[in-house]
Amino acid sequence: MRQVFVTRQGVEVQEVPAPVCEADTVRVLTSYSCISVGTEMSGVRATNMPLWKRALQRPEQVKQVVEMVMKEGYQTTRNLIKNKLSAAFPTGYSACGTVIEVGENVTQFQVGDKVACAGAQCAHHAEVLNVPVNLCVPLAPHVSEQEASTVALGAIAMQGVRRLEPSLGETVVVIGLGFLGQLTVQMLEASGVRTIGIDTDHARLKEAKENGMHMGMHPDDFDNTQQVSRLTDGYGADGVIITAASSSSEILSQAFKMCRRKARVVLVGDVGLNIDRSDIYAKELDFLVSTSYGPGRYDRNYEEKGLEYPLPYIRWTENRNMSEYLKLISDGRLSIQHALQATFPIEDAPDAYRMLKEPEQRPLVAFLSYPGDEEASKKQTIFTNKSISKCEGRIEVAVIGAGGFAKSTHLPILEKLQSKYNIRAIMSRTGAAASGVASQYNAEYATTDYQKILDDDNIDAVFITTRHDTHADYALRALESGKHVMVEKPLCLTSEELEKIETFFSTKSTNDAPLLLTGFNRRFSKYAEAIKQAIDNRSNPVIINYRMNAGYIPSEHWVHSEVGGGRNLGEACHIYDLFGFLTQSPVKSVNASSISPSGKHYLKSDNFVATVTFCDGSIGTLTYTALGSKDIPKELADVYSDGRIIQLEDYKSLEGFGFKLQKITTTVADKGHFEELEAFADAILGNGEWPIPLWQQLQASKIALDVQRQIVGDGQ
Repeated sequence: MRQVFVTRQGVEVQEVPAPVCEADTVRVLTSYSCISVGTEMSGVRATNMPLWKRALQRPEQVKQVVEMVMKEGYQTTRNLIKNKLSAAFPTGYSACGTVIEVGENVTQFQVGDKVACAGAQCAHHAEVLNVPVNLCVPLAPHVSEQEASTVALGAIAMQGVRRLEPSLGETVVVIGLGFLGQLTVQMLEASGVRTIGIDTDHARLKEAKENGMHMGMHPDDFDNTQQVSRLTDGYGADGVIITAASSSSEILSQAFKMCRRKARVVLVGDVGLNIDRSDIYAKELDFLVSTSYGPGRYDRNYEEKGLEYPLPYIRWTENRNMSEYLKLISDGRLSIQHALQATFPIEDAPDAYRMLKEPEQRPLVAFLSYPGDEEASKKQTIFTNKSISKCEGRIEVAVIGAGGFAKSTHLPILEKLQSKYNIRAIMSRTGAAASGVASQYNAEYATTDYQKILDDDNIDAVFITTRHDTHADYALRALESGKHVMVEKPLCLTSEELEKIETFFSTKSTNDAPLLLTGFNRRFSKYAEAIKQAIDNRSNPVIINYRMNAGYIPSEHWVHSEVGGGRNLGEACHIYDLFGFLTQSPVKSVNASSISPSGKHYLKSDNFVATVTFCDGSIGTLTYTALGSKDIPKELADVYSDGRIIQLEDYKSLEGFGFKLQKITTTVADKGHFEELEAFADAILGNGEWPIPLWQQLQASKIALDVQRQIVGDGQ
């Protein structure tokens, strides 16, 4: 399918794989999408801006880069920045089309329904969309698909008006009469409010006047503050809604000065936010920010899982705002016909954006139209490189998941190990991510269809770097297809998933079974290898005290959700594997306790101590905490053995006490990622021993699940 992207070279239309339909979503064949003149054009301008100028505008990001270099090293940071700078960014967030497939749990839509869609994460300028149900609404009668494609902008304007809470007879100033401002004026007028509009474009003032605005003002014609005072009998405006875009804070200052005492100012647009206390204090003004389409926006439970807010308690959600906007058009209370002039076919999208850069040609809003070819929805695989014959002596790899970790860690390492690996395919949930990475690494094809990978006999191994809740299913399906699997930790999130994987291998002989490698990379680091060599000749059990100063992560973060599985399953599992690697012993018992937080700031799985006793008598204790300070190293380990102590600090230094051990230091944390992938390749090519014995991978996962039951129980 075709999709519009913003790149360093400008706006491009690229061929990418069509998205697949998932649970709680609908697949939509797009008819029209709406280009937001303000939001999207600012993104285009930012992409074309020189890097030094962007750095000056966002010094906090420069600081983050410096901190990352210090922590992760120059090369990892460079890879991450390179990926971001070379990436093609999808654009668009308002569209309309026809439902061609419904996902699991979806009951409110069926194939053939006409729907309007919103959301910068899904309603892109693309021939096919996969949209969560709460970001879709059915078309109202007498509303054209082109009109409906403005639904996101309509909901934004409506939420701004709702935040103001206008009442009959009030006078409200609207600053900025672009498309959002025009809609805002009409909505206020429909509510019985007298409106005053301000804009630097006489044509926009005229359009707003024709659509019911009471009074329009150009900055060159009046002192706006004094004129508002004249029009309100000297009291000032009851409220101001700012729909303009400017880096200046002067707009906000003027808005405050136009107000009467106890008035309200609502910010919908993007302006400077340096507030002068004297502008608001004496009048005791209320300053409100309107967040996009309304309640539900940026709430993952609402937008991705389809969980609805109860109407009696939250009357207007983003979905209800979207629906009401279309009803206002249907009832003739809103008119946007005057804005439906600039329409371009999808292939001419660069021309549309070029036109929007020219002030004398710029319309209020522009549209992209689509052919409605359902064949586009079937193109879930595209070839980004000419067909490559299978390379003898190299492992043909498919990388499943094209997120930040894969791009900053796995893919660069695979490229370095090109004498052993050949990246043949990239699969991701979004076609944009898959095709972008496939092009960058010269893969043969990109796809959104996992089955395509499983059916490809040329693929020897898959690297799974997707969401934690998909790991077990993806890994098992690949193993059943006869492919070797490297799956990032965790291997699984439930005992049932682990049992299925264990059952699979119980039916296979060692020679027939494909390799499985869980991404417990720490055991492959030079530090872990040195510790193991030092204690291999021990005469007694060892004690390993490990402290992970993990840092705080907000409770709403995906790590804590059913997608991430929590911090114990998602991260602490690394250490359980390290214990097993150092002791080389089966587990005897697992005991864990977590603190009981006094409030809801911390979860039970944020702070706990897990003690693992092994059959050889060794003990490994993990203190995992979010209570600490980031000013000290994240990971520290002390290993006690036969009158000796080995101390590991953050995989940057290793030192022995009580015996001679060559000190190891590195400038950045060396956690064994390169050695891990090299060992995986050698095992496949040489048909040697597994990099991590299966029993140890299963054991580490079982420890994590056991700890989870003890510290969390039935919930987090």
